[in-house]
Amino acid sequence: MEKTFNLTRRDDGIAILTMDVPGETMNTLKAQFGPEISEILAEFKSDPHIRGLVLISGKKDSFVAGADISMLDACKTAGDAKALSQQGHVVFNELEALKIPVVAAIHGACLGGGLELALACHQRVCSDDGKTMLGVPEVQLGLLPGGGGTQRLPRLVGITTALDMMLTGKQIRPKQALKMGLVNDVVPQTILLQTAVEMALAGKRAPKPVKKSLVNRVLEGTSFGRNIIFDQATKQVEKKTQGNYPAPAKIIDCVRQGIEKGMQKGLEVEASHFAELVVSKESEALRSIFFATTEMKKETGAGGASPRKVKKAVILGGGLMGGGIASVTTTKAKIPVRVKDISEKGLSNALSYAYKLLDKGVKRRHMTPAARDNLMALMTTTTEYKGVKDADIVVEAVFEDLALKHQMVKDIERECGEHTIFASNTSSLPISQIAEAATRPENVIGLHYFSPVEKMPLVEVIAHAKTSPETIATTVAFARKQGKTPIVVQDGAGFYVNRILALYMNEAAQLLLEGQSVEHLDKALVKFGFPVGPITLLDEVGIDVGAKISPILEKELGERFKAPAAFDKLLGDDRKGRKNGKGFYQYGASSKKAKVVDETVYGVLGIKPSTNKDAKAVAERCVVQMLNEAVRCLDEGIITSPRDGDIGAIFGIGFPPFLGGPFHYIDTLGAANLVRILEGYQSQFGDRFEPCERLKAMAQENKRFF
Repeated sequence: MEKTFNLTRRDDGIAILTMDVPGETMNTLKAQFGPEISEILAEFKSDPHIRGLVLISGKKDSFVAGADISMLDACKTAGDAKALSQQGHVVFNELEALKIPVVAAIHGACLGGGLELALACHQRVCSDDGKTMLGVPEVQLGLLPGGGGTQRLPRLVGITTALDMMLTGKQIRPKQALKMGLVNDVVPQTILLQTAVEMALAGKRAPKPVKKSLVNRVLEGTSFGRNIIFDQATKQVEKKTQGNYPAPAKIIDCVRQGIEKGMQKGLEVEASHFAELVVSKESEALRSIFFATTEMKKETGAGGASPRKVKKAVILGGGLMGGGIASVTTTKAKIPVRVKDISEKGLSNALSYAYKLLDKGVKRRHMTPAARDNLMALMTTTTEYKGVKDADIVVEAVFEDLALKHQMVKDIERECGEHTIFASNTSSLPISQIAEAATRPENVIGLHYFSPVEKMPLVEVIAHAKTSPETIATTVAFARKQGKTPIVVQDGAGFYVNRILALYMNEAAQLLLEGQSVEHLDKALVKFGFPVGPITLLDEVGIDVGAKISPILEKELGERFKAPAAFDKLLGDDRKGRKNGKGFYQYGASSKKAKVVDETVYGVLGIKPSTNKDAKAVAERCVVQMLNEAVRCLDEGIITSPRDGDIGAIFGIGFPPFLGGPFHYIDTLGAANLVRILEGYQSQFGDRFEPCERLKAMAQENKRFF
């Protein structure tokens, strides 16, 4: 059997331990490594010739990317998970207790259990490479660092910095890591090993005291001050998680107990909390999302078809969406883009949009001005069809007007090559209708981004009946290069995400008209777990946009999509939302950080807010509409699997990740229970709540999606 850890001894007494998991592209820590490492450590103790140890990775671009998460699914009970954490503690404690100096030489991803391994070494040196990132992202999977991280990290970099790292899961770049005392040195990769060897030869050194801000020095130095830090962190966490995620509070408790009662007690608490989180339904849901997205990265979206290489892209339209799409294509995908717009103003918009985003990186010192300018040079502009002939893909981001889109299809077929893909970023028009104007309909596809493009991770790739598999595969690969998570959906009004969102938004509007206040509605759904409430979302997206989409959905999908008539009054009063500073909330100079409702909106709608209903009941009424429609989409083949439906809702509209997505959540509720709730609302409010056939069948047969 091939070994993961290989030991070589140098003449100067330094031993190099190289970790290289056979057959994997990345190193991950697995439970079965325990005995192998213990055996090697025993060898060090018994060999007087070894003066120091350097730990390095045999992989090209990663140190250790974390623990193998599939180990956690193998844990049947909390006891199994606790044993896993304790086994890690034993090995890392043995490593730390070695009498010889141990140095970690880090290049590439050093995350989760990988960073905990490095923390158990006496010193750390990392490469200054862009691929080198250090962090403890466990919280993003509903977990905490279970290999001693909650104890060693605060002792090394200070409580405040460690909590910030563990509660956000953010990744630290080499320069930052040096500044905060996470590593002892940063060097070019070419001399990484040599530097680590020299550090080991120089012997154990006490770590330099971390430079903390005056406030942190004062607070971290006394138990009274530390209590302030922990209490503040707890308050912030509660505000952010709304009590829906158990991991952050447990992370704070591990650090608190470890600092107050010592390392031994801290490790005990860490193992117990880790075990409870592993078997929690929240972590299970978050891990299912992780596995789903990992699995999706391997798929082309079109069976056996292979993607064609995209060497050049054209974006039609320099508005907000066009500018955003052009920006992720140059900065993330590093593909040259030509932006075409009818006006110079549109073109300068697109350029300044991309420049502002890149310049943020320069200001934060993540990027040099030269690197920014090189990426900007990938974007060129034109008001006529010049320099577009060799485009492999054209993304159209013009107004939602079918005649205009037909014109675009004809222009592109005339000006570009026979293989050029025409991808429309429409949010509601069926792709088959856009393709009607094409002589090569097999090249026409939908590519629906969400706003703001640089932040929203999802894109819907929409195939109509004649789209070729190669076009689908090429478009999926293109979206992935832009850093997006693409889901392939079949053609139909509203596709998947906007279709399930529309009913949820309509129901919130109905509740508003029944006398629920704007704040209460928004708070109820944020408490449920959405990032923003439905009324805030309507202001952000634009009330006018919502008004355009509703009739299209109603015409194609039926009566249940009818938007409340009172909404025409908003547009009559020129309320479009944030974009024109007039909506449900106040905008402009008068509105401070906390958002304030524009009370005059109630008069425009002809309603008076009355007593607020129970927040849970309010949230339930909006959410069950979304769940019912998601199942309809699966039934009609709009989405191919419950997995895609979950990913689409989480990444596209911020469906609460701790619930695992609409389909996981239906499994939690039970189909029969959901049908009962929907029928209750149906008798009260009418047929828009009628449960779909598939749900009724599942309820009768007691079936689940997963």
